Amino acid sequence: MNIQIFGTKKSFDTKKAQRYFKERRIKFQFIDLAQKDMSKGELQAVMRAVGGIDAVIDPDARDQDTVALITYLAESQKFEKLLENQQVLRQPIVRNGRQATVGYEPDVWKTWE
Repeated sequence: MNIQIFGTKKSFDTKKAQRYFKERRIKFQFIDLAQKDMSKGELQAVMRAVGGIDAVIDPDARDQDTVALITYLAESQKFEKLLENQQVLRQPIVRNGRQATVGYEPDVWKTWE
């Protein structure tokens, strides 16, 4: 297993995800989205795994203006705007190879073990 957790140190669900893997002694790599954005390929892979752009956007994000803008943009423009404004991503994003989850999903992670 090659687990990557994308999130911020302030995110409660990200902390819960880290604790979930620590308790099971599963090694993971934490990537702080406040310091380093996801690459274009990483974001595309996550979107493919979870079902598209709407699944990765947090409707309750602090930056409601950007959420609204992305929602109303043309499909061809949504991805580029999301890549520039990753603060509106739902957290945590947990990747295991080609599999990924968005949000706190311990029931899915159990199937990876």
